[in-house]
Amino acid sequence: MNRAPSRTSRKSIYLETSVIGAYLDNDEPFRRDLTIRWWEHELALFEPFVSLLVQRELERMPESRRASYLRLVEHLPRVEIADEAAILAEGYITRGIFQRKYVADALHVALASYHKLDFLVTWNFGYLANVHRQARVRLFNTAAGFFVPTIVTPEFLVSPDV
Repeated sequence: MNRAPSRTSRKSIYLETSVIGAYLDNDEPFRRDLTIRWWEHELALFEPFVSLLVQRELERMPESRRASYLRLVEHLPRVEIADEAAILAEGYITRGIFQRKYVADALHVALASYHKLDFLVTWNFGYLANVHRQARVRLFNTAAGFFVPTIVTPEFLVSPDV
């Protein structure tokens, strides 16, 4: 189902798997601490969504953390993986915006685009939070008539102290 614009004043966000992964990542304490702070103090300001793709990626995490990751998202609404989103992801690959081996990343962007979510939140700098790739996604989506989500890391969604 293609999500209608929000009935609330909150902006919608698609949480990509790397954000959930960062929540428990002791190898990256800065990223972990910022993610935890954002999750606990800022997430409620948004209308968050995940997808079955996020859940499947979390299910492949090491068993020692898998249940904790899945608990973080168990109550979040999910957007469906519609055929149109899969076709859009394939378009990204065909146009060379994403390599085939990164089809999951292409699908994350396509899901946020298809469901008209305001932000795609990620810690994936190489393939998602990359200004060059974002420019190509923006051009492709605009030409194809799809919504263009803003791709950001959690730190860009922290409200300023008043």
